[in-house]
Amino acid sequence: MSSPPPPEGEGRDGHAGGGRSFSYGEAEYWDARYVEEGGTPYDWYQRYEALRPFVRRFAPPASRLLMVGCGSALMSEDMVSDGYAEIMNIDISSVVIEMMRKKYFNIPQLQYLRMDVRDMSMFPDESFDCAIDKGTLDSLMCGVDAPLSATRMVLEVDRLLRPGGVFILITYGDPSVRVPHLNQPSCNWKIVLYILPRPGFTGEIRRHVLNPVPLTERGRLPDGFVPEDPDSHYVYVCEKMQGLTGAGSPTVNDIERQRGRINYRLIHPA
Repeated sequence: MSSPPPPEGEGRDGHAGGGRSFSYGEAEYWDARYVEEGGTPYDWYQRYEALRPFVRRFAPPASRLLMVGCGSALMSEDMVSDGYAEIMNIDISSVVIEMMRKKYFNIPQLQYLRMDVRDMSMFPDESFDCAIDKGTLDSLMCGVDAPLSATRMVLEVDRLLRPGGVFILITYGDPSVRVPHLNQPSCNWKIVLYILPRPGFTGEIRRHVLNPVPLTERGRLPDGFVPEDPDSHYVYVCEKMQGLTGAGSPTVNDIERQRGRINYRLIHPA
């Protein structure tokens, strides 16, 4: 699900103006969109050049990588050029997966599978050293049943990472709206936050982007902290810690209980 940004006027966490939800979690939406775009490459948010310092620091080239919601992005190709040897790319759109398979048929380091990030049961537990997402979680947060979709995705990513593996999430969501989704009860992440200005930002950045931004105990930005670029991208580096993780994957009942809690909150708001 890595394609041009959502339409103008869309709400950033679930709905467009007027309360209408977009179908960003549905394959039909993305199939139609990629047919219209004709396979034109597009990297959502940031190109690999800007993200390289984070990726190289937390996922060395020998890592087995999972690119969730790969879309038509060039990032995986750029990573292969930088020495990465095994990148599994998945996307909900069969259209874009077929396009990318044809494009990279002669690059064995890149594999492409049609798959929904909310159900990656084709992969066994602890299959990967690193998972990278540029915009897929954000897309789900703009779709139908957004909180449940986000929960399913995060739990699946957690299941697929080995202990000590990292989930690198690039998003427009600040900690107040993203950390709650990352901190699922069965996950045990060590989360480090970085903030990147958007490409083309010409203002002054007073800190080095590789310096982590401290979070409060509640997982929020410190009082008074405002990024120099109001449209910055947030980079969450989530390390899977020993302990709660790996003890047992979420069951269907776990997901249904989560759905029940979400529906109750919608019917009985605080």
